[in-house]
Formats: sequence, structure tokens, C-alpha cells
Amino acid sequence: MVKILYFADLVDRLGRASEEVALPAEVITVEALLAWLRRRGGAWESVLRSDAVRVTVNKQFSVAASPVTNRDEIALVPTCSN
Repeated sequence: MVKILYFADLVDRLGRASEEVALPAEVITVEALLAWLRRRGGAWESVLRSDAVRVTVNKQFSVAASPVTNRDEIALVPTCSN
């Protein structure tokens, strides 16, 4: 199971501060993870755009192609908007 932590206004907008989920086999990158979460619909689609969040994997900021596994801790941090 992967642990996903949500920070700042993501907590209010998504209704949770964290969750543990089993990733489907096809979710092997940060980009695929965000796409998978966006498929939940509603607020998930807008607040988890790749330009709207920064992602850490095991406390290291990551890029879209960074790998993810079910053993990771992933944090989603909203980017600053002007």
C-alpha cells in the first residue's frame, strides 16, 4: 500500500489529509499516479492538475517521470498561485 499525504488547501478540497491505497499495476510514475487520482472526478480533476501540485516521493521532490511503488510515501503539495 502506498501512503499519500495531502497538504494545505488540498485537505479541505479533497476531504482528507492522507490515505493508504494499493496502486494498480499501470501506475508506475508520478504522472500516472496523478492521472489515476484525477479519474476520481469532481474536485480531484481540477486540484490535481500536474501544474497545480508538487509531488514528493519518500520526501524528495519528484518529476512526472519519477517512479512510484506501493512501498512509497507520497506527498501532494499545492503550488503557489498568483
